[in-house]
Amino acid sequence: MSEISNGDSELSALVIKWYQLNGRKELPWRKNVTPYRTWISEIMLQQTQVKTVIPFYLRFIKTYPNLKKLMLADEDQIIALWSGLGFYRRAKNIFKAKEHIKNKFGGKFPNNYSDLVSLPGIGESTAGAIMSIAFKESHPILDANVKRVLTRHSKIVEDSPSKKNKLLWKISRRQTPKYNIFDYTQGIMDLGARICKPKFPLCSECPIVDICESAFEVTEEKPKQKLSKSKPEIDITFTLAYTDNYFLLFKRNEETFWQGLWLPSEQPKAHRILKKNSCYKKNIDKKHKLTHLDLNLSITLLKYNEVFDIKTNAEYRWIKKIDINNIGMPAPIKKIILEL
Repeated sequence: MSEISNGDSELSALVIKWYQLNGRKELPWRKNVTPYRTWISEIMLQQTQVKTVIPFYLRFIKTYPNLKKLMLADEDQIIALWSGLGFYRRAKNIFKAKEHIKNKFGGKFPNNYSDLVSLPGIGESTAGAIMSIAFKESHPILDANVKRVLTRHSKIVEDSPSKKNKLLWKISRRQTPKYNIFDYTQGIMDLGARICKPKFPLCSECPIVDICESAFEVTEEKPKQKLSKSKPEIDITFTLAYTDNYFLLFKRNEETFWQGLWLPSEQPKAHRILKKNSCYKKNIDKKHKLTHLDLNLSITLLKYNEVFDIKTNAEYRWIKKIDINNIGMPAPIKKIILEL
């Protein structure tokens, strides 16, 4: 690997130059960059495509434009803004992280790597991205896009995931430049997303093609058809008690999908939801796909003329329809409620 005069690698120099000419500078989190805005965007972008994240990011930043505003939010309000984005653990980690910042760092966003990795939801790569982008300090990153670029560039063929990851971190540290770290970090992520694609890399458009050991070796032929593995299916039966203005909802606390979100009752008898007292009944069947799970939802809608007494607590209560957008709720359930 040849080196250039400023001590940075040839790869980093080419990536920086390419980003300066071709980078996605129009992305909302690349404007008015702050540590807080970078943090929110990096968490949202975990396991989620840029085009999906953009509207959620804009809505989140409009509601909580800075850390000071976020400090006033409760967990439900944060999760509510996440409805439809999926992987709700990320939203819960944002709440936990901001509480940690309030209690451990006096409400000030950490400005060093070791403090960042102590926050819930922030690993080595996310911390490195925040330090590089928001603080312009040289730190390596290794998200999925960067892994792909470096794996192909150095033609890594290691079968052991742990050994491969360790090797890629070593390579990432070696390739990370001391200067222009903002452009490099954004550039290598863009390169993996737009050029060095998983199945059809655009090698002829790649700025590092001349130093890539795998250039043009990943063909654009259609991959062999693989036998698709069916995802597990789960049947869930809900009963939604409601009036013209209120809905009876329950916060799921089990460590499973939709943890921490508000849902209709799964135990109507235990919750004293009696069909005989309702004035209207309707059944809805709905399918909903999660990343690793398919849900078959059967929802009984029971309308009442007025709310009935329950043993109300923080995780079991009548919620006003006008407040539905302020609580965390799965997208399919929220859609049903808003249509009633």
